[in-house]
Amino acid sequence: MKTIYLGLSGDIIHPGIINIIKEASKHGEVLVGLLTDSAIASHKRLPYLNYQQRLEVVENLKGVSKVVPQEEWSYLPNLKKYKPNAIIHGDDWKTGPLNKEREEVIALMKEIGGEVIEIPYTKGVNSSALSEAMRSLGTTPDIRLKTLRRLIDIKKPIRIMEAHSGISALITENLEVEKEDGLHSFDGLWSSSLTDSTSKGKPDIEAVDLTTRLQDLTNILECTTKPIIFDGDTGGKPEHFVFTVRTLERNGISAVIIGDKIGLKKNSLFGTEVSQELSSIPDFCEKLSAGKRTQVTKEFMIIARLESLIAGLPVSDALERARAYVAAGADGVMIHSKEKSGDDIKEFCEKFRAEYTNVPIVLVPTTYNQFTEKELLGWGATIIIYANHMLRASYPAMMNVAKTILENERSLEADKMCMSIKEILELIPGGK
Repeated sequence: MKTIYLGLSGDIIHPGIINIIKEASKHGEVLVGLLTDSAIASHKRLPYLNYQQRLEVVENLKGVSKVVPQEEWSYLPNLKKYKPNAIIHGDDWKTGPLNKEREEVIALMKEIGGEVIEIPYTKGVNSSALSEAMRSLGTTPDIRLKTLRRLIDIKKPIRIMEAHSGISALITENLEVEKEDGLHSFDGLWSSSLTDSTSKGKPDIEAVDLTTRLQDLTNILECTTKPIIFDGDTGGKPEHFVFTVRTLERNGISAVIIGDKIGLKKNSLFGTEVSQELSSIPDFCEKLSAGKRTQVTKEFMIIARLESLIAGLPVSDALERARAYVAAGADGVMIHSKEKSGDDIKEFCEKFRAEYTNVPIVLVPTTYNQFTEKELLGWGATIIIYANHMLRASYPAMMNVAKTILENERSLEADKMCMSIKEILELIPGGK
């Protein structure tokens, strides 16, 4: 029997999938290359089902003879490895982003003496629309909570964007940019105490009650599905932090980040004149341990934010604290700096990564924003947070509109700066 290779993600099984398996089985035994989570996430949204779940489904589809993992988005590595007699694909790849992949597959199959079978794309099936429909169903706290851990296992770096309102969260949730290496999108959201308080016109102080912040966070939870990392400031006293962990975990938040500074709160990036008093290492370790002891699920993450560099201390101090915090149970570390060169951050990352190959490193490149995500990944970064850009962008936009209306005593000139009402309604699910 001939072997017919079919590459699938298997996340949504629709009539088009059944049809192509039927067609493939007419030519020989169907060998399915099931894309791994990392292969899919490198080009598209994280699949709803993990690899093992999708494997169980696809293995039991009628007509499938064998399933093997496809570790890369490209078919070429598996085609070289298994040397099938043919590969089958819908003819939709003749145009669009997969056209280049098609040309490479045709050339390789010719080289190994195989053929390329193309069948008409099944009419009435729109995978993107099906995916969008699934997304519109929302998620559950349990599923959302687990997603960050899944991402850390399969994708680096993880791209997180600040969201301070439902509308900013919707933009982060839905925005996609097509590039040569696939679709680029944000993997999750950052709930920042700074942007949350500033959006209310209030100072960024830690005295804000957790319940108040959660009321606003609920608006984001209700209209998004992606994982959320919560800015927990210092975490408060250990007995307070325990309740914070329980509340966040119950609501489906994936992680909380707390810093090792004490005293009156000042934002870490406020300015060079701000002195920073740090917690003692034993005290902060006890707070981390208390949080870890109280969480119910293994998926919830507590990440320690290191303020050593902000306080003017050397990288060696940050490393000493990082080692202690990881030993106390921290699931990752965030390192902060006001230095625009980024040299101190790079030094920390490289030295920490040499000791801990798998502990996540979180970077917030607000000051050293000249470095690309690939460069930060090269330093050892796992998660990159764009911590306040949505709020910072909204303020000048609103100022310009308000000023234009005042200057012209009408809103005509401001229209070009604004979305239309129709676009606004289309952005909001169910708003039409």
